[in-house]
Amino acid sequence: MAKYLVIVESPTKVKTIKKFLGANYTVAASNGHVRDFPKSQFGIDVEHDFEPKYITIRGKGELLAGLRKEVKKADKVYLATDPDREGEAISWHLSHALKLDDKKVYRITFNEITKNAVKASLKSPRAIDMDLVDAQQARRMLDRMVGYKISPLLWQKVKRGLSAGRVQSVVLRLIGDREDEINAFIPDEYWSLDAHLKVSGERKMLEAKFYGTEEEKVTIHSRTEMEKIRGEVEKEEFLVKEIKTGERSRKAPLPFTTSTLQQEAAKVLNFSTQKTMRIAQQLYEGIDIKGNGTVGLITYLRTDSTRIAEEADVAAREYIRQEYGEEYVSESPQKKASGQKIQDAHEAIRPSDITRTPVFVKESLSRDQFRLYQLIWKRFTASRMENAKYETTSIKIAAGKYIFTVATSRVLFEGFLSVYTDGEEDGKANTLLGKITKDTQLSLSELEEKQHFTQPPAHYTEASLVKTLEELGIGRPSTYAPTITTLLNRRYVTKESKNLYMTELGEVVNNIMKEAFPSIVDVNFTANMESLLDMVEEGKVNWKTVVSNFYPDLDEAVQNAEKELEEVKIEDEVTDVVCEQCGRNMVVKYGLMESSWHVLVSLNAAIPSLIWKK
Repeated sequence: MAKYLVIVESPTKVKTIKKFLGANYTVAASNGHVRDFPKSQFGIDVEHDFEPKYITIRGKGELLAGLRKEVKKADKVYLATDPDREGEAISWHLSHALKLDDKKVYRITFNEITKNAVKASLKSPRAIDMDLVDAQQARRMLDRMVGYKISPLLWQKVKRGLSAGRVQSVVLRLIGDREDEINAFIPDEYWSLDAHLKVSGERKMLEAKFYGTEEEKVTIHSRTEMEKIRGEVEKEEFLVKEIKTGERSRKAPLPFTTSTLQQEAAKVLNFSTQKTMRIAQQLYEGIDIKGNGTVGLITYLRTDSTRIAEEADVAAREYIRQEYGEEYVSESPQKKASGQKIQDAHEAIRPSDITRTPVFVKESLSRDQFRLYQLIWKRFTASRMENAKYETTSIKIAAGKYIFTVATSRVLFEGFLSVYTDGEEDGKANTLLGKITKDTQLSLSELEEKQHFTQPPAHYTEASLVKTLEELGIGRPSTYAPTITTLLNRRYVTKESKNLYMTELGEVVNNIMKEAFPSIVDVNFTANMESLLDMVEEGKVNWKTVVSNFYPDLDEAVQNAEKELEEVKIEDEVTDVVCEQCGRNMVVKYGLMESSWHVLVSLNAAIPSLIWKK
């Protein structure tokens, strides 16, 4: 009998996929990347057409040796890494590291880890897509160039342990620019005026808001203006001038992309982007469900497409038809309106099986896994349901030459709202409006005036930052969470009550980047680079052309910065922790550990040379 080897990235997938395949299949994991640039060298041969120098990642030698043994036993090898650029590159690196014979190596991909999807992929193997590999190589080399060339400059001019990144530095600038907007903001004064009206025959009061005149909306800018209008209104009779009724629809939501999942999980579940991606990865790779074994609960989690496979669409509509009724099934799904390029290689994020409801799997999931799965399941189900329909009522009330308005709406048909709400649904309907006609007598009970000031732009949260990055075309779904996490770990940015704030260290690094490397931190430049990488993926642009055009300008900018930039002194942060040995306050040392910072007293005894310095 023939022997087949399937290589995936994650050990968790091994367990899930093994049960789908027969005894002739061996499933093994690469544990992610197996080759990369050396840590101690640049790794790019600038003199020889920017040829990359890859080496085996430290600690992966034994794993690769084990994989080579399995390769020798196998008649065919299937590379089943993730279905994106990075996954394609990992397959390519594996083929080189394992010295695979092209005649017996095949690339397979599946968007969900289910029996049908895995078996279908084995029936349609293909060669490694070098356009995808080259797009990923170009991205990795661009990031390497920025990090390897600029980070030592930051060490020299500011302090050791700092880093710069091609996307990271642009995101830091966005946060800095927002803080500059907030600091420069000058608030404008304005006033609101509400009329509390008695309705003939009713105990409940009607609250109408000042609009302006019949001809135009009027903004009240000062107390003087307010007192003038109030004095005129108090003398007038309040009369119902116009009643309008109508209907409106509220569209069902689109299924989740990586970006919208991160935003909604932050808003509804208070998850960080990193936490959302970690838990989504667990749901995708497989969970041990009682009575079902290990099951991949959702489709691939890195996507910016809202497309859904026809089979899943049909299954969802049938489920809705049976559970909610024919009238709840949408005629056609909503489509994403966007001028941006969509990476449509795989679907939106959805449950791998809609009949596997949140209640069905709840006992097998952790609390956070359940909450995220429930959010994904509800959103996908809602996306295949009819729009919600409302009856609207709006009334204009005249007080002399001035107009006050009041409006309400009530649900006529819940549609998708019976499954999914996003916190933006309308408030309770004002039943009083249905009893008002043009003949209804109104009398003024009181006028309520309030002073307001315009507010500055809000600080970025992780959710709003991800939304901005997607809108600007900076980065891709796989980069949002690690980029934000790096900024937090490097202490360039801190998070308080969901809001992101620039630290002193972040300000220094941001100012250096803006002064010495304006193109690197230019939003349009970075977005255009993403477009170039897309064109490499499509086979329209040679990847080395992108790299070779980028490097000379960067190298020149680094050389100029080394000569012209002045050193910046950042004082260490003094803590309240007193050293038991000398009695002086300890200070926090940042950047001395690769991706973390610590101010834990317990670490004083364990690793004082790394963390604390008297």
